[in-house]
Order: sequence, then C-alpha cells, then structure tokens
Amino acid sequence: MQRHVIEPRPDWKAKAEALGFTYHTPNGEVYWDESAYYSFTYEQIAILEKTSTRLHRLCLKAVEHVFRNNLFSRFCIPEEYIPSIKESWKRKNPSVYGRFDLSWNGDLAIHPKMLEYNADTPTSLLEASVVQWSWLKDFHNSYDQFNSIHEKLVAVWKKIKSESGKQALYFSCLDEYPEDYRNLMYLLDCAAQAGIKTRYIPVNDIGWDGTAFKDMDEQTIHTIFKLYPWEWMLKETFGPHLIKADTRWIEPSWKMILSNKAILPILWELFPNHPNLLECYVDEPRTLSSYVKKPLLSREGANVTLIENGQETASTPGAYGAEGFIYQQLQKLPEFDGNFPVIGSWMIGGKSAGMGIRESRGAITDNLSRFVPHAIIG
Repeated sequence: MQRHVIEPRPDWKAKAEALGFTYHTPNGEVYWDESAYYSFTYEQIAILEKTSTRLHRLCLKAVEHVFRNNLFSRFCIPEEYIPSIKESWKRKNPSVYGRFDLSWNGDLAIHPKMLEYNADTPTSLLEASVVQWSWLKDFHNSYDQFNSIHEKLVAVWKKIKSESGKQALYFSCLDEYPEDYRNLMYLLDCAAQAGIKTRYIPVNDIGWDGTAFKDMDEQTIHTIFKLYPWEWMLKETFGPHLIKADTRWIEPSWKMILSNKAILPILWELFPNHPNLLECYVDEPRTLSSYVKKPLLSREGANVTLIENGQETASTPGAYGAEGFIYQQLQKLPEFDGNFPVIGSWMIGGKSAGMGIRESRGAITDNLSRFVPHAIIG
C-alpha cells in the first residue's frame, strides 16, 4: 500500500457531477481528492477481501448471540421495540449493504484491524462505486480496482425484486442533506436497473393513517429503503407505529445491533484475541492504557477521544455520549506524509464488494476527511 501524489483531471468536477456526485466540495472544502491515490497489489486486496468476509461472519454470529441471550439492554434499545426486532431477525429480512472501517498499512505480516461496522446507514457509496471507477479509467485504463460494488448492488436488488413481486419499492432520506440524497438516488438507480418499480419519498412526507404507512397519494408503503438511522426513527412521532405496521424496512431493524458500537465488546467477548479484532470493553477501559473512547451511536467521528499511555492525545466535539461509551484498544491509523487513511470495505448482499479510502490530517477520521481513490497496480 503506497500513496502517490498526482495531478487531478482538469475536468474532474464536470465528470463527477455527470455521475450525480455533487457534494465533492462541501462548503468549499475538498472532499473528493484526486491529487493523490493509493496503490495496492492483488495479494493485499485478497487479504482485505478475506478479512471482510471473515468479519461479516463473526458479526452475524455476534448478532445471534445477542438474540439468544437477550442482551438488548446493552444497546439502549427501548424494550417495546425488541419483539419486532427479533421478528425481523427470525424472518431473515434482507440487508443490502454495510461498510467495515479497517486500519491497515498493507504490510502482509500484519492483520487488518476492524475499527467498527457501519451497518445501517453507511454513505460514501457513490464515490466508492462509479465515481472512483470513472477516475481509474481516465487515469490508467490498464490498472485494476477492488470494486464490484455496482454489479453486486444490482444483483442484490434483483434478489429483493424476486421476493417482493411487482410492488413499488420506496426510497427515503432527509433530502436537505446532499450526501444522503445523492447516495440514496444512486441506490434507487441500481434498484431500477434491477427492474424494480421505484419511488422516492422524503422522510418527512411518510404518513400514518392508523393502520399503515402511506405516501402523499395515500398509497400504502409496503417496502421501503431508508437512509435514516434506526435510532432516529424510534424517536420520531411515527416511532410507535413501526411496531404495528406490516411495512418491510431496508435496512431491517435487526441491523440496530450491528450498527451500534456495543457490538464491539461483544465480539471481543466471543472471539478474544482474534487477529482482526481489537480488545474492547463497555463502561470502562479496564487494563487498557491506550484506547479510544467511542459513544455507542456517534457518527462521523463525533465525541471520540484518544488516550495514549494514559494521556489524552486527541478528541472531537459532538452531541453524542448520553447513551454510553465503549473503550477500544488504540489502533493508530497508518500515516503517509501527514495523511491518515482508513479503509472502508464494502459488504453488498453479504459479500465483499470493494473499498473506498477516507483520509484525514489528524488521528481521528471525522466529517472533514477526504475521499482518495485507489488502484491495483500489481
């Protein structure tokens, strides 16, 4: 794994926007950064693919452990929602995607480490898929890329179509957030390519008529993909109706277990000393002197504190933490000339599908991180 400095394409903005990627420079800050790229070998990619597949399998075993042992209190899930969450797991309600955040410098003698699993509402999908691939074809057409995201998305939507019949599949998010909206539109487009009848509805336009969720035309919403966190949904005015309705939600409610960082100490309890896991505890660091303190439900690196040898070395602000914290062994991100990359490894339909790299200039990956493309060159 190496970082290479290059010249951006002169027309990169126009090409990115033609693919629907309009949030490349939010508030004038660089997000899509093709002034550099990371190179990998096929052997390194094989390790990332195997690691992601292995971690996904471990995570599903951990979810099963939570259900069998009724450990929901560790996830701050209101008790009244637990039966419906159990039902979604029992029915094996379909999941489309998730993204592991991994720390690794490409050294074949070192195991990639799982930092967390963004399993409910991961973004950076559009740029990891078609935008990154478009860059590669312009940059060096003979190079390869760890990227079958688009093909696997269409395939998983085809499977969902076979299970759902001819009913419309709704897609929903808060459309005032460009990143969420464009990621959602990309997912909607993949579903349309799979032959599914699709409709878009903003979260705020979802209605309840006393028996079912409805759209603005009073049509029943039978199946809906939401790019909106489950923990937020439970707090909405329509939250209590989630238990009553027959609506099928994608991602399913059992993903509340995987998207919550409380799964990390459970993974360590079940698989201690696993080479791809980090030592992790709930409520206190125990014997760890160097660790990361993370809220159970934080996003974009908010309210994260790094402790090294008992001393705080970095932290981020935010509004999370009331739900509790986990304490994870400190795993420093690799550094390349003052840049700290985290590997986002995508799982689509339960299969390893590709990666995107977000890079920061500090030790914590936050909402100011940049997306940097990658290539396989040997």
